[in-house]
Amino acid sequence: MNRLSRRTFVLGGLAAAGAVAAPLTSASAAVPFPFQLGVASGEPDAGSVVLWTRLAPSPLNADGQGGMANADVAVDWQVSATSSFATLVASGTVTARYAEAHSVHVVAGGLQPDAEYYYRFRAQGHISPVGRTRTAPALGTLGRDFTMAFASCAHYESGYYNAYRSMANDTPDLILHLGDYIYEGGANSGALRQHAGASEIVSLADYRRRYAQYKSDPDLQAAHQIAPWLVVPDDHEVENNYANMTRADSSPALTTAQWTARRTAAYQAYYENMPLRPENKPSGNSIPLYRRVRWGQLATFHMLDTRQFRNDQACGDGWKVCADADLASRSLPGTAQEAWLLDGLGQHLANWDIIGQQVFFARQFDASGAGNMDAWDGYRASRSRIQQGWVDRGVRNPLVLTGDVHASWGNNLKADYANTGSAVIGSELVCTSITSGGNGTAATAIPNGATNPHIKFYSNRRGYVRTRITQAQVTADFRGVSSVTEHGVAATTLKSFAILDGQPGLQAL
Repeated sequence: MNRLSRRTFVLGGLAAAGAVAAPLTSASAAVPFPFQLGVASGEPDAGSVVLWTRLAPSPLNADGQGGMANADVAVDWQVSATSSFATLVASGTVTARYAEAHSVHVVAGGLQPDAEYYYRFRAQGHISPVGRTRTAPALGTLGRDFTMAFASCAHYESGYYNAYRSMANDTPDLILHLGDYIYEGGANSGALRQHAGASEIVSLADYRRRYAQYKSDPDLQAAHQIAPWLVVPDDHEVENNYANMTRADSSPALTTAQWTARRTAAYQAYYENMPLRPENKPSGNSIPLYRRVRWGQLATFHMLDTRQFRNDQACGDGWKVCADADLASRSLPGTAQEAWLLDGLGQHLANWDIIGQQVFFARQFDASGAGNMDAWDGYRASRSRIQQGWVDRGVRNPLVLTGDVHASWGNNLKADYANTGSAVIGSELVCTSITSGGNGTAATAIPNGATNPHIKFYSNRRGYVRTRITQAQVTADFRGVSSVTEHGVAATTLKSFAILDGQPGLQAL
């Protein structure tokens, strides 16, 4: 059995394996290669995983259809326990529909828990690259220790996806993406690599083409091929700083009907391009995305949506000293999602309760007392209800994972941020951006550190966070790249922390 090593997978063996393995064969096809956007997997449970691809031989066509004709296409899929595909554990045929941009979402079931698998597709006489995926441990079992990486904010025009490539080289078991997978702006003539389309995207064709451009990147494809993903969007997948049905500004000018149509298109394209389950499919201008994903008895991932249901930002948004941010009526996730989260935390389903969400959770005031009204500082009563809720429910290990802010932060969560002697009741890890903000700097001095002594780490590099999750602790490595304007720069570990079982707060390593 010729089993490819994990490193071979990352460095290019994926496509080669698919080209030679039986029983699929690649015919001499007259049509161009349709798997330009790669393959992906996601949403693993103990017996199944979602397999994704999208047929697009010409990804940047302006109609958003990727060069595909107005016809549905049969796509074969296979899952094997080995990269040689000598024996199949699951297989079938699914229809890639023109109406869904020829995207494919296969729920491959009947798999063993806590197991590694390989998958591939065939369509129009061509075989896709091979992806590596895995299932979660069985419920009630801890399973193996595992590596989870998380990332956010991958502005295409800002630079190369060196962090995605380094993440793939780490061969994690699971990857979380916490928002801003794409950006909605039009082409910037001065950018290192430009968006397709001169204007800000608003139509379904626009969003489909934007995802195709991002997903054509080989470093992003490598990160998708190496592990299953759990994804939640932030704002740029629709429009910067939107709040529920309220826009941040009037640019571009849209009527209410046009804004509703834009949201509908954005959510449709998001589903089409992410490895989500059928129950996450959008309905009109909303999409059901907050959900729990269980990793045996070791971890439960509570994936939040902090855009669709929030109240509008207080005091006109921005950094403000704002009394309205304390109003009990204001909620960031919305009252229904708050109740859902607290109910899940109270079930004590696993040793670690991990909240995957989008915006800065801990208090982050400047010296004047101003905070970011787009983050949890603009919804302070909502944050207090959630923090007090997990304290009241005796949650042993609450851990918040965050994106959005284009810098790395490590925070202790406090019962009362105004009282330096207040108890530490949780931990927050904030990943930096993949590229957004450009190269950044080597700065590590904590901004407003004297005002926020609960903040324990800061870095202004681009990168991601790599965690190792065991029953005894979560180890977090803040990984950074020195440049995104030079392709191929590898990430290094900037700082590591441990969060010990039953002892909230960050311990420097």
